[in-house]
Amino acid sequence: MFKNKKTPLKLGSSLLCLLLGLLLPISTSIQILLFLLSYIIVAHDVLRKAILHIYYGQMLDENFLMAIASIAALSIGQFSEGIMVMWLYQVGEAFQSYAVNKSRNSISTLMNLYPDTANLVTSNGIEVVDPDDLAIGDIILVKPGEKIPVDGIVIEGTSLIDTAALTGESIPRAVKVSQEIYSGCINQDGLLKIEVTKELDDSMVTKIIELVEDAGDKKAKTENFITTFARYYTPLVVGAAVLLAIIPPLVSKDATFSDYLYRAASFLVISCPCALVISVPLGFFSGIGAASKLGILIKGSTYIEALAKINTIAFDKTGTLTKGNFKVTTIQSLTTNEHELLEYASYAEYYSNHPIACSIKKAFGEAIDEQRITNTKEIAGRGIKATIDHKTVFIGNHTLMKEQGLTVAIPEEVGTIVHVAVDHKYLGYLVICDQIKPESRQVIRDLKENCHLKDTVLLTGDQEKIAHYVAKELGIDQVYSELLPQEKVTQVEKLLLASDKDHTVAFVGDGINDAPVLTRCDIGISMGGLGSDAAIEASDIVIMDDDLKKIPLAISLCRRTMTIVKQNIIFVLAIKFGFLILGAFGISTMWEAVFADVGVSILAILNSMRALKFK
Repeated sequence: MFKNKKTPLKLGSSLLCLLLGLLLPISTSIQILLFLLSYIIVAHDVLRKAILHIYYGQMLDENFLMAIASIAALSIGQFSEGIMVMWLYQVGEAFQSYAVNKSRNSISTLMNLYPDTANLVTSNGIEVVDPDDLAIGDIILVKPGEKIPVDGIVIEGTSLIDTAALTGESIPRAVKVSQEIYSGCINQDGLLKIEVTKELDDSMVTKIIELVEDAGDKKAKTENFITTFARYYTPLVVGAAVLLAIIPPLVSKDATFSDYLYRAASFLVISCPCALVISVPLGFFSGIGAASKLGILIKGSTYIEALAKINTIAFDKTGTLTKGNFKVTTIQSLTTNEHELLEYASYAEYYSNHPIACSIKKAFGEAIDEQRITNTKEIAGRGIKATIDHKTVFIGNHTLMKEQGLTVAIPEEVGTIVHVAVDHKYLGYLVICDQIKPESRQVIRDLKENCHLKDTVLLTGDQEKIAHYVAKELGIDQVYSELLPQEKVTQVEKLLLASDKDHTVAFVGDGINDAPVLTRCDIGISMGGLGSDAAIEASDIVIMDDDLKKIPLAISLCRRTMTIVKQNIIFVLAIKFGFLILGAFGISTMWEAVFADVGVSILAILNSMRALKFK
């Protein structure tokens, strides 16, 4: 529990001296010496901090309040109370340190992702080097049980990779030759040779650690309010305590200076705002830590607060709600056989890396003789013109066919329609579909029923017919199709205007072509974060393993965190002000004030740590 191993010894020694002074039949002078020794043992570091802070112009903090309150108690002969003020304060500080460390441990796996060494393959054998010395193109060897030091591509070997530290996913992933692999993962059972594609400073592990370290800089409005509150609250209560100690004895003969100095000291003890100042940031930090264990990276507490207030969420389609793996589902040939139609389409798309082109070539499944292709020209927004076996081939949408004076079939199937014409003769069409992710329907239902979102929206560059089909299948409320990236931003701005100031709008995309809209909305959530630099840069929240189910999970976690933070604020302020009034009127003793202050701090810290237990 104790971060500093000397803390138990300090607390034990101080308590022993106090008990000896109270229980032994000794002279008053020796008793006072034991009390002073007890006080110095437990209070010296607080007194030192208070003096240093006064020197640097930061007088009114909890160290100053504890120091002046305990010294006031000692000055009027209340030795046991003065010592216990410091003793219980130190217990509270130890407990607070334990709580913070436990929260930090929830994301400590991220901070331990760096391996100390890397096995560089050289002409002279294996050389052990610092990962920071690796360059792009180097070949490294990763043995079973070792961490991947930098991002790269597997060039030899197969293995299972533990990605839990990055994604929260407990099931290992299989990797083989030509697959990308990311730093921070753990090689479980195979020997891998990896070609380095990114230096350490640009690798996935570095970007994630930077995210976690920077998260504390982006404070929520609630945190900023508490900081501002403490800045004005502390000098006010110190001034009130001074007036409480001085004015009553001056204006009333019945009021004694020692009595009101005691009340003022009690007033200072209970007024210490450390319970608020610690528990609120700790609540947010615990929420970020709990999210990281689930493979959800939240860039700061401001986004926890924003996501907790969400009532509208917009989605990109391809790669977010759908798998992004296009597949030829229909081949409809009108004047030739299906194989010939697919062959012309594959040859025309040979030089294209577009996912639709790749799906056509994959469906053809045969080697392509590049010499048969003598000319290829892309017609922007329409398709491709190619010369294959000295024949003119057009492949593309209905607009391209119409420009060539051809009448095309209008299929009933939902999907991307690719028409094929050879020497101005229409041959037929292909239907290419992107499959909806199996979990998408349940996620949309959860967002509506469990997260109580007002609107779900689909923003896509795909055809209207496909967009409406996907929206209907998933139960999405609003659909905007055939949008360019800047038009997606325009639609999000309209959603922001329609949303009231107490609610927020989120957008979920793949973080690559959706960077503008991810940046423009209240909360940008990127899918496919593992390996996507653009996702990490553009979004506020990164779902590291592309699992849609973690979006309602993240919303629930953020709302729970905000509930805990608000509970702490209400609870602490109610107890504080209640005991301030009791202390001012002399109804509560310093002992009660001490137990109230330490007790409320511990309870608030324990409550904050509940965010770590989110499942």
